Amino acid sequence: MGSVYQLTSAIIWLLWLAAMGATIFALVHAIRQRADAFTAVDKLTKPIWVTILVVALGLLFLARTPVGLIGIAAVVATGVYLADVRPKVDEIQRGPRW
Repeated sequence: MGSVYQLTSAIIWLLWLAAMGATIFALVHAIRQRADAFTAVDKLTKPIWVTILVVALGLLFLARTPVGLIGIAAVVATGVYLADVRPKVDEIQRGPRW
């Protein structure tokens, strides 16, 4: 029974590390972008996204798990940025990819 608990704990810890890494990546990306790129693609402003991602990082750090309610909210916020905002901000700054 102890090995099942250890395996589950290891999986949750790896998920938490992945969520922290993704959130840090998203936060660094948001900080490095021009502020006008966010409004040019009809997204929330840069300060709002940076704040959302800082809060998500803090919640993940405090929750210590990505599978609780707080952890899921942080992962969803990071996912929205990475899947929706980041590609559009990159595209408007670099132009369309061929």
